[in-house]
Amino acid sequence: MTRLLLLFFTFISFSISAQQLKSPSDFLGYELGTEFTRHHEVVDYYEYLAKEASDRVKLTVYGQTNERRPLILAYVSSVANISNLENIRQEHLKDTQGGGNTSKAIVWLSYNVHGNESVSTEASMQTIYELLTNKSSYLEDVVVIMDPCINPDGRDRYSNWYNQYKNSPYEVDPNSKEHHEGWWSGRSNHYMFDLNRDWAWLTQIESQQRIKVYNKWLPHIHVDFHEQGVDNPYFFAPAAEPYHEVVTDFQRDFQVTLGKNHAKYFDANGWFYFTKEMFDLFYPSYGDTYPTYNGAIGMTYEQGGSGRAGLGVITRIGDTLTLKDRMAHHFTTGLSTIEVSAKNADKLNTEFKKFYQNKTFKYKSYVLNGDEDKIDALKNLLSKHKIEFSSAPKGTFKGFNYNTGANGSIASSKNSLVVSTNQTKGTLVKVLFEPNAKLSDSLTYDITAWSLPYAYGLDGVASTSIAASGVEEMDVQIAPSQSINAKNYAHITDWNSMKDARFLAELLKKGVRVRKTNHPFSIQGKSFARGSLIITKSDNQNKTDYIEVLKKASDKFKKDMTPSSTGFVDSGKDFGSSYVQMITKAKIAVLSGKPTSTYRFGEIWHFFEQQLHYPLTVLDNDYFNRVDLKDYHVLILPDGRYGDFFNEKQLKKLQDWVKTGGKIIAMGGAINAIDGKKGFSIKKKEVAKDSADVKPKPHKSTQRERIKNAITGAIFKTKVDNTHPLAYGYGPNYFTLKLGSSSYEYLKDGNAVYLENNTKPISGFAGSDAQKNIGNSLILGAEQYGQGQVIYMIDNPLFRGFWENGKLFFANALFMVD
Repeated sequence: MTRLLLLFFTFISFSISAQQLKSPSDFLGYELGTEFTRHHEVVDYYEYLAKEASDRVKLTVYGQTNERRPLILAYVSSVANISNLENIRQEHLKDTQGGGNTSKAIVWLSYNVHGNESVSTEASMQTIYELLTNKSSYLEDVVVIMDPCINPDGRDRYSNWYNQYKNSPYEVDPNSKEHHEGWWSGRSNHYMFDLNRDWAWLTQIESQQRIKVYNKWLPHIHVDFHEQGVDNPYFFAPAAEPYHEVVTDFQRDFQVTLGKNHAKYFDANGWFYFTKEMFDLFYPSYGDTYPTYNGAIGMTYEQGGSGRAGLGVITRIGDTLTLKDRMAHHFTTGLSTIEVSAKNADKLNTEFKKFYQNKTFKYKSYVLNGDEDKIDALKNLLSKHKIEFSSAPKGTFKGFNYNTGANGSIASSKNSLVVSTNQTKGTLVKVLFEPNAKLSDSLTYDITAWSLPYAYGLDGVASTSIAASGVEEMDVQIAPSQSINAKNYAHITDWNSMKDARFLAELLKKGVRVRKTNHPFSIQGKSFARGSLIITKSDNQNKTDYIEVLKKASDKFKKDMTPSSTGFVDSGKDFGSSYVQMITKAKIAVLSGKPTSTYRFGEIWHFFEQQLHYPLTVLDNDYFNRVDLKDYHVLILPDGRYGDFFNEKQLKKLQDWVKTGGKIIAMGGAINAIDGKKGFSIKKKEVAKDSADVKPKPHKSTQRERIKNAITGAIFKTKVDNTHPLAYGYGPNYFTLKLGSSSYEYLKDGNAVYLENNTKPISGFAGSDAQKNIGNSLILGAEQYGQGQVIYMIDNPLFRGFWENGKLFFANALFMVD
């Protein structure tokens, strides 16, 4: 009787609490779906629920955006589960080791990763309210983790823009201004990065903070809520091919189970939807694939609308799509996901445990060699993913050699690193390190190659056996600054990584004058390659604190400095030679706005502010023609669609500026705007068509025929002329990530990186015709033009901020090429 009374009073208490909770509409003061809710109002509502239903909602702030908006998570479950939340988490993680004793399903719902795909945050508020009121029974067997807005900066950018420009009442005509965002849309974050492509690379602060919490939970289910084109019906699981080969049968099957449950509700409402098309499970840095490679059922849900739909819009077939419609669809799939998870909690736990057992991957270990700075950069990324690594013992390791693309061996060094698949994150290791991911279908949604040894510029082998690991020895750290003394004639250091570039940038900003050598030399028994940095007492005699600045910078970046009492070298060129040149403290500008790509502009912006830490002036296209370029040493033209952006007069202005010593860095599509037909000497390759191929093709084969000319993010081995300043710090080869089949002829001279006849990708997909087109073509080069330079970057070394080994090319373009 006592127990029954207790249950009765608990039920009564819950019922009263549920009745007292305000709906989103009641709390916000307007009907949900009739306005776009600003981020601080969303946070207010979640804080309200956490206060009023504190026994069933736990709210945490896991980070902050670049624009200082909070990143929040809401944990939603039954009273019993919330009171036992930490124990549930710990028992769940034990499943990754084959233990664990929990029957609860962990469901993580991520909303609004693209800021102008704004309906999902609205839907999240309705979803959490429904879970706490009418669907509370789901929560007995499920812990729901809700991130109501992954990208608050982008969301507020969109909602503020829309509230500024919308008609009142809103206008459904798709030609109205409220359906056409400007150049900088709300899709991206502060630095114009796509956060949905950053889960594995973690270049952005939002991703870095989120992954810390994600790895503490490793949910059974992860849903990423999106929007697509206005005229598309709803997409939900199962995903399209290609599926990566590590995706398990259960993960595939459970996507079908979820999809059928969603379909039941959509069918009942007469809503249209599609599955198994477009959105695949391959590229590892998405919000569906990354969770999948960590044991979850990772899924993308796509609602038609995005930044074009506003509060309502007329679609191509004449229907009106409203924000309320869009919200209802995401609300339905969210609840359906939780419903299915609750019914299958035991199965999810069992299969999650299996995911982490009995791995049978071909390659068991990856043994990597390389410069200490590059190894450290990779270690930093692996640590964020909780991927284990160790040093390699002395010896020779055999396996697939990344550099040659065939079986071979490498000898370990003091910097050698071993990363094994025999660990908790073994599946993720396999996906990130495999030399060439297996494609079940060449029609993919994103790039098809990303292998980290190539991205970080490391030599290595993929071994079919477990490589013995060494013990990380603690070196006795001696502060680099101990070798710096005001009495020395000069201090010398090497140049081969982004750490070196940051060190140089720090010195230049502090007013220290630095030289670089264009010829290798040796002095006092040590050898130095082209690009090495030389800081002399004589150059800095008017800067009284230069030794103090040098000491602080060398300690900050752990740069070993070689002191020299003389400028007389043992071999090579003396420090007074014309081969040893002063590095200009460059004033650098970048073009923004149309015609540039926001993503490609954002990569440059992020590179300067968050990686190089060097000042950058942003020149918008609206007033670019009124800017006197004489105030700048370098002008960067990001990739984009330039068309006839530069007219004849403007091209003449650019040419005159370069002739007098200016430097242009033209990337991707910007090259077309200044090529040989329009001003400078670079020429696009003209590829002759084979007349035998000119014949009618069946209509259904059009898409397959088109991919013959496509390169979907593949890796190619290129030649490097490392005697050229653009390639200082590099070896004889470079693995480039090529994103398209555009190709340019070799320059008369200055071909720093180029492809020869062998154009078969070492990893990823490239169509047969595309491979023919890019033969004997330029990748990176520099043209001397009068007293200045034009640097051409056909391939983008800053792509998505993760191709670590390409970034020194960009630093070279800024500081080494003169």
